[in-house]
Amino acid sequence: SSSLQHKANLQFPVHRFAKHLRKGGYAKRLGAGAAVYLTAVVEYITAEILELAGNSAKDQKKNRIIPRHIQLAIRNDEELNKYMANVTIS
Repeated sequence: SSSLQHKANLQFPVHRFAKHLRKGGYAKRLGAGAAVYLTAVVEYITAEILELAGNSAKDQKKNRIIPRHIQLAIRNDEELNKYMANVTIS
């Protein structure tokens, strides 16, 4: 049997998201696709931020992403900056 994670072609653990959705008590019942969808969204946003942070690191001729690169990536992207306006990256 293939895992949901594998079927949805995701890197992040669908089961873990499902577990936390159930534990969080957000609803009495949990649809089968809910955890897969949430996992896909979180994975996409993570990939987007990492790509921009990687570019930021490359611009500074660095091979490693440091928190500063993540900060620069988010602040220089209009949409990410809007959604993370009240987020502190130490």
